[in-house]
Amino acid sequence: MEFRRVIRDGIEYRFDPLTNEQCRINPRRAKRVKQVENPDKVGAESGIELDEIIRKSKEGCVFCPQLIEEKTPEFPPDISPDGRIKRGETIIFPNLNPFGENHAVGIITTEHFLPLDEFSERQLMDNLIASINYIRRVYENNRDARFPIYIWNYMPPSAGSIIHPHVQIMVEGEPLPQQRLLLDKSLEYFQQNGSNYWTDLIEAEKEPGGGLRSKPLSEANHKTKSLVNGVNRFILANNSLALIASFAPRGFNEIQFIFPEISSFMDLTDAHIVDFVQSLKTVLVGYKEMGIGSFNLVTYSGPMDESLDYYCFNMKLISRPFPRCVYTNDTGPMERLYDVRVIDTLPEQLAEKMRSITNRRLCTDILLARNLCQRFPKVTQRDGFAQKVVHL
Repeated sequence: MEFRRVIRDGIEYRFDPLTNEQCRINPRRAKRVKQVENPDKVGAESGIELDEIIRKSKEGCVFCPQLIEEKTPEFPPDISPDGRIKRGETIIFPNLNPFGENHAVGIITTEHFLPLDEFSERQLMDNLIASINYIRRVYENNRDARFPIYIWNYMPPSAGSIIHPHVQIMVEGEPLPQQRLLLDKSLEYFQQNGSNYWTDLIEAEKEPGGGLRSKPLSEANHKTKSLVNGVNRFILANNSLALIASFAPRGFNEIQFIFPEISSFMDLTDAHIVDFVQSLKTVLVGYKEMGIGSFNLVTYSGPMDESLDYYCFNMKLISRPFPRCVYTNDTGPMERLYDVRVIDTLPEQLAEKMRSITNRRLCTDILLARNLCQRFPKVTQRDGFAQKVVHL
């Protein structure tokens, strides 16, 4: 596996280790003059403006409880005898304006707006489980619908047309172009190396320096240098998944969620979902601390009717500009027209920030657990809770 980059005129040209897609990183661009500044840095005005956007959008919102039953369509009985799929606060129904096969919308919460760090684990888990139930029912009625897609566009800068938190769910007969590319390249890597690219990636990113090698694009007019020893893009791992700041990101502040044990979205177990939701909440807290107010979360799934030994189910999260009436968009002609991502944040810096936040939250959780043991010794001694806390 090769983490290839070249540095010229202070710009890093990086190439995805699997697909060889290029991105360009220049941290100096984050400090460039913008006539419309980041609203997190301009004081109370930004909060007032966002509050006004939320207030106006709530008027007549078809996703809010008072209108959702009246204004949203229903599924046919073979998908849902009740017309809509419900679990907790989640309600799933057909998309009136689809851009994919079997396109549905899944409301996450009854609240019209929640800050990105205030979604509960229960809300996110219910939404994922309900989405899986919907996808399964589609597949039971159409065995050609094999590729599930789960997308969360949070706030308008992410392309979400309605502020009320919701996800997009599709079940397609063919993988989307980027999805197909990842599957094809993963198979090619497996055939050439006899191992799974995604599990190899996790191991490589755990190494000091992230396995980085500098390599020129050509023999002329270039300068290369290595990353400082000990700096890497690995953020955290638990029993179900690993979090990595992408070496050659497609978007700003991009984080990959890689599930080494499964190849499809439909293989997610309750344990996977719990671990993912806890990890996602930690990252969203980090995003909030970084002044981020919008994001895209997408899935890259293998087919639901096969277990692929050469592929691992994975997700990507990228930040988008803070919601304002007028803002500096982070997507321009290089991304949209040339398929080249221009990035102003080093993945290694992102991983360092996220590791710090993760460690701080872990320490807080341990202190809370120990406090519970001290205040309620009889209760916490049950099921060995107190003994477990002692070992933390």
